[in-house]
Amino acid sequence: MDCLTELKNNPRFTGVPDEQLLWLVDRSECREYPADAMIYKPGDPTDHFLIVLKGHIRFYLIQQGQQQELRVSEDGSLEGVLPFSRMVESVAFWQTIGPTAVLALHRDHFREMIQTQFELTETLVHVMTTRVRETTRQLQQNDKMMALGRMSAGLAHELNNPVSAIVRSSDTLKSHLHNTPQRFKDVMALRVTDEMVDRVSNLLFRKTQGPAEGKRLSLMERSSLEDELLDWFDDNDVADGSELTESLVDFGFTTDDLDTLLVDVAPDNRATVLNWLVNNLVTERLVTDIEEASKRIAILVNAIKSYTHMDRGTGRECIHLREGIDSTLVLLKHKLKEKSIQVEVTIPDDLPQIEAYPSELNQIWTNLIDNAIDAMPNGGQLQITGEVDHEFELIRVIDDGSGIPAEHLDHIFDPFYTTKAIGKGTGLGLDIVQGIVRHHNGRIYVNSKPGRTEFKVCLPITS
Repeated sequence: MDCLTELKNNPRFTGVPDEQLLWLVDRSECREYPADAMIYKPGDPTDHFLIVLKGHIRFYLIQQGQQQELRVSEDGSLEGVLPFSRMVESVAFWQTIGPTAVLALHRDHFREMIQTQFELTETLVHVMTTRVRETTRQLQQNDKMMALGRMSAGLAHELNNPVSAIVRSSDTLKSHLHNTPQRFKDVMALRVTDEMVDRVSNLLFRKTQGPAEGKRLSLMERSSLEDELLDWFDDNDVADGSELTESLVDFGFTTDDLDTLLVDVAPDNRATVLNWLVNNLVTERLVTDIEEASKRIAILVNAIKSYTHMDRGTGRECIHLREGIDSTLVLLKHKLKEKSIQVEVTIPDDLPQIEAYPSELNQIWTNLIDNAIDAMPNGGQLQITGEVDHEFELIRVIDDGSGIPAEHLDHIFDPFYTTKAIGKGTGLGLDIVQGIVRHHNGRIYVNSKPGRTEFKVCLPITS
């Protein structure tokens, strides 16, 4: 293959003198790879500048166990390390598509190139800046989509429980209501006084509207109350008393309540009154279950709206930071539960508002809290505090994880730098966080040692 001719025909080298292209060819080596060959893997040192002469290279990551394709090289594309680039090792997999040939120049020749080959250097620097911009944009988009996927999976998990509860309770309620006409018919056949009706209605209202005493009972206390009620049913010849006990205990009924309720009810009619009473208690419990599940769904929907600010404008707003942090914790609740992490939020309600882009700030809390969860052991403790610090509002996110090694602390905000295992992160989360903090004229700091990592986010208070 005539490498010099290939370079002359490459539109990326338009304007580069032939003698500089010859300089490049003389100091490079031609490498040929078969189809599906792995040129680099994440972590491999990248010491060569590559020009694709024939074939294509596919660049991809493994994230959350899935391949995330970044791009495919074009004909004649320029890859690998470039002059002034800080690239030391690969962050992605490089795999050939079909037989591929490249021209490889070792980075040891860069100093000479910069000093003597000006047009060639200018071309490569331009390629580098374009590549960084496009790669960063693509990785940021992938990072956001992965975060969205994690949020969606967690949200689906959180919604599944209340939705299932509503479906289950609704089906039970529908079946239960089929018994209501018969219960009503049995009651209508009784000869009862107005006083008796009022007594039953008042007790029923008090038990269903007040606190459910049975819910506060210990397992032993509940079992003891059930035994007392069963004995009462036996003493008063109430058949099928075991079917009535659970609902009566749930709403805190005692034997004294039953004595008061049925004081002037004929023994033969007591079962009818109790069945009607329990029928209403069961209906109340099912409706309450549906109500609580619906409220849970409403809380999740409101958290999503607050997190995304989908019902507001996209500009700067005066906001309380606590709202965004609470919404983020709701959406990450599934990850916190998976590791049994306890969260303590200490942010005073009277902290002043700040002027900010709410959705951007929520990206800060998402990245910091998500990183903390990943670093923490099962049963860990996550602390989030807020206070006024001079003209700033200071938010601290503190975890009791393994900590960040001292040699990494100076680099954790660098783009593409990550301490996570291969496939667990792109190294852009904290770079994004730092960019958002700077966009708000704020500052971010980190202190870390084993057992305690603290991120401090300082955001200026609205004047």
